[in-house]
Amino acid sequence: MDSDIKQLLKRLDGLVDRLEPWLPAAREPIDWGTVVAARWQRESRSGYLLPLRVDLDLSLDDLVGVDRQRALLLGNTRQFVAGLPANHALLWGARGTGKSSLVRALLAAHAGQGLRLIEIERDHLADLPRVIDALQGCDQRFIVFCDDLSFEAGEGDYRVLKSVLDGSLERAPDNVLLYATSNRRHLVPEKQSDNEHWQMVDGELHPNEAVEDKIALSDRFGLWVSFYPFSQDHYLDVVRHWLQRLAADAELSWSWSEELEKQAIRFATSRGNRNGRCAYQFARQWVGSQLLG
Repeated sequence: MDSDIKQLLKRLDGLVDRLEPWLPAAREPIDWGTVVAARWQRESRSGYLLPLRVDLDLSLDDLVGVDRQRALLLGNTRQFVAGLPANHALLWGARGTGKSSLVRALLAAHAGQGLRLIEIERDHLADLPRVIDALQGCDQRFIVFCDDLSFEAGEGDYRVLKSVLDGSLERAPDNVLLYATSNRRHLVPEKQSDNEHWQMVDGELHPNEAVEDKIALSDRFGLWVSFYPFSQDHYLDVVRHWLQRLAADAELSWSWSEELEKQAIRFATSRGNRNGRCAYQFARQWVGSQLLG
C-alpha cells in the first residue's frame, strides 16, 4: 500500500513539473501608494497589471496652443479626483496634436492627489472587465487609458467597451474613468452603404440599426475633445517652447532667428506633417546637434 502511495506521489510530482511552466507566475499585489501607473499585460487566458516606472516631467504648460482642449479635460479630471461626477472622455483628431501627451500631463499634475493611470491596448479590451475588477475597492482614482482606439468593420470587441462605459452590470465603478484617443470620431469606420437605408446590405433587413450600433459607441463617452491640425504659426510656437525648455535643461544659450525658423519649417516639410510631435522632434534634434558641436 505504501509503495502505491509513493508511486502516486511521484507521478503527481512529475505532472506538476510539466504543468508549472504553463501556470501564471505569482504576482505581488501593487502598492498604489507608490505606483502611479501600470499596464494590463495579457498572460495566457488571463492577465495582470504590470507596474510602470514613469517620468512625471511633462507639464500641462508644455501643451501649447490647445488651451480649450486642456481646459475641458482638466476640468473633468479635477471633478473625478475630487470624487465628483465626471465623464468618460474621447480625445479624437489629427495625429501628433497632443492627445496622449495631455493624458500623461494630467497624471503628472494629479498623481499627488491619488490619480493613477492604467494603460490597456486596444487588442486587450476584451479583458476590460477583469481590469476594472482589479481596481474596485481601491482608495485611488484610476484612469484606464486606451491609446489609438479604433475598430474595423466586423469586430465585436467594441461591444465589451460599450457595456463597461454604460448600460450594464459590468460598468465602471465610481473610482474608474476611461480616457481614449483616436483619429476617428466614431471609432468604427462608416461606409457610404451605411446611409442607404432603403436597400438591404449584405442581407441585413434593418441596416440602419447596425449603423446606430456603431455610432452608439462614441455616444457612450460623455466628453468629446477634438484636436485639429496645426497651422504653421501654431507649429512654430510649439517649436520655440520646446527649444526653450530643452535648452534650459542643458544650460545652452540660444536665440530665435529667421534661419532657425526656416530649419524648423524644412524639418516639418520633409516629414510630411506639422504637429506637436514633429516640433518636439525638431527641438531635440537641434539642441542635440548644438551640444555636440
